[in-house]
Amino acid sequence: MNAVVIAVVVMLALSLARVHVVLSLVIGAFVGGLVAGMPLTDVAAGADGKAVEGIITVFQKGLAGGATIALSYAMLGAFAMAITHSGLPQQLTGAVVRKLNAEGGHHAASGVKWALLMVLLAMGVMSQNVVPIHIAFIPMIVPPLLMVFNRLGVDRRLIACVMTFGLVTTYMFLPYGFGSIFLNEILLGNIKQSGMAVDGINVMKAMAIPALGMAAGLLWAFVHYRKPRVYQISQVDADNNDASVKQPEPSSYRSLVAAVAIAVCFAIQLIYKDALLLGAMLGFAVFMTLGVVRRNDVNDVFGAGIRMMAMVGFVMIAAQGFAAVMKATGDIQPLVEGSMAAFGGSKGLAAFAMLVVGLLVTMGIGSSFSTLPIITAIYVPLCISLGFSPLATVSIIGTAGALGDAGSPASDSTLGPTMGLNADGQHDHIRDSVIPTFLHYNLPLLAAGWIAAMVL
Repeated sequence: MNAVVIAVVVMLALSLARVHVVLSLVIGAFVGGLVAGMPLTDVAAGADGKAVEGIITVFQKGLAGGATIALSYAMLGAFAMAITHSGLPQQLTGAVVRKLNAEGGHHAASGVKWALLMVLLAMGVMSQNVVPIHIAFIPMIVPPLLMVFNRLGVDRRLIACVMTFGLVTTYMFLPYGFGSIFLNEILLGNIKQSGMAVDGINVMKAMAIPALGMAAGLLWAFVHYRKPRVYQISQVDADNNDASVKQPEPSSYRSLVAAVAIAVCFAIQLIYKDALLLGAMLGFAVFMTLGVVRRNDVNDVFGAGIRMMAMVGFVMIAAQGFAAVMKATGDIQPLVEGSMAAFGGSKGLAAFAMLVVGLLVTMGIGSSFSTLPIITAIYVPLCISLGFSPLATVSIIGTAGALGDAGSPASDSTLGPTMGLNADGQHDHIRDSVIPTFLHYNLPLLAAGWIAAMVL
């Protein structure tokens, strides 16, 4: 049995058994290395004059590839907590709730529903680039609005689909913020390391058709969940609503500082390539310099931000170590050759199989960012052998990585919406977040990714 296949199966099986994904990746890497006959520790040069690196050394060297990405995530977490510490999100939510409470049912029934959905969609999109705070906005914004949505009869499955669309589609299409990490640093970076030249590749062109598939899924969700759904207005909803009403009016000074910090963070990304870390750091510095985050609070705010993003960073680091061991086994090429024989030279069948495997891997570990290093080492040689263009290869691997982010029980893109929508205990994670997002996004994305592989 191929060592790479065994390693991936072990990793997926452990992840599905709810073993922490970092531990699953480490165990999978070591199992794959041992099956391939690699020594556990380094072997000194013998009579043949060859020294052999052990699994431990290879894995540790691979970890270095994820260090920059993990540090970027940690800095983004600190920036997100600085925005939260300013009180601006809470104050803005309070202003919206006060306005909706004052306007009453007539205005709500005639348009506020769609305005709120569009606002949540915009927040999901901007949380990946303009204000790169990822899912941190959801627990601040959504719970106070639940009573309003209950009065409007909005199906929370639609709200979950709207927010998940913003969280996933943005990073897989726009190369800014988290999209810069996913597309430039991880996707193109790993493809280049695996032996394919990607200089001059327009990554937005490669991912445009898959992004259209996500858009089609969103439109389907709007139609599918258009009918009102009844929720009880619980005491939790009333308390969250009242707490938002009592929030002070937005401070002009704090609003200005937050706007300046956000503008600085985004401008740095536009001016310099792959400068998300620098942008987030300078944005945090603006909050410190202008007194919104006081000197006595800096350590607490920064530490809270790092804790918020630490798990994602560790998963990415572990995935790079896993990928390094898979390459060192020497079993990738036999797997590619065996796959080519199984596909009978059919590019269409091969593309479909690669997308499905990507879906399974991401569903198992819950992170599309961590899937890319794992599958790229296998997919690049396979795509080259089958004659896929570099643009099609980028599209296949990028789509295979993104597949399963929506619809995975362990993904931030489903856990985040559930965290906000289930504040009153009326939103089930599996039935109301995981299954709806899986159906409305993975199926259209699978079809769109296959079309992109065939036409690019």
